[in-house]
Amino acid sequence: MSTDGSTDKTGAAASIQRLFRNTGVAVSGALSRRDGQVFLGVFGVAYFLLYLAGLRHLGFGPPAYEISVVSDPLTRAFRQVGPFQWEPVALVVVGPVELLVAPLNMLLGGVLAALVGLNLAVSVVAWRGPAACRLGSGAGVVSGLPGLLSGFACCGPTILLVVGVQASAGLLSLFQWLLPLTVVALLGTLLWVGSRVETTKQVV
Repeated sequence: MSTDGSTDKTGAAASIQRLFRNTGVAVSGALSRRDGQVFLGVFGVAYFLLYLAGLRHLGFGPPAYEISVVSDPLTRAFRQVGPFQWEPVALVVVGPVELLVAPLNMLLGGVLAALVGLNLAVSVVAWRGPAACRLGSGAGVVSGLPGLLSGFACCGPTILLVVGVQASAGLLSLFQWLLPLTVVALLGTLLWVGSRVETTKQVV
């Protein structure tokens, strides 16, 4: 009995290790191509800027040049002002561009932007040249879906405000859970892509 249990654990560990290794193969294959690099860079940066704009931390105002920092910025940087949102500690104004600097918000936005960019890069490369990622058919379409849906996670309340829809408490509660679910979906999709890697094929 103990031998069987040990064998099962070893087999599960090997499967998980192989899954992560194959996911790395898919991602590195996508980023080895120019189109994959372009999609990662363009959509990653675009999502990051959209994320900040959705939080109303990035916008436009009267042209000026200013840098101001709040008192006790280290403590206030960790003060939450909402679900997965933290207090800004500085204001940077360069010309008409105004940026509220909230380090933890920017870190979270950067992680999401990287995941979105990777998903879309793998999606495009899997669709245009699946051999580059050693992927089976169908991986491209599925891997792009969370990247497209994740934009609503950061900017949903703002979008509703723009179109004039009053968000109820229940709807705001939904957005509170949408962000972590988006992260899980983005990571899960990359791992699913890893499960589709055909290790018997050789990269040409």
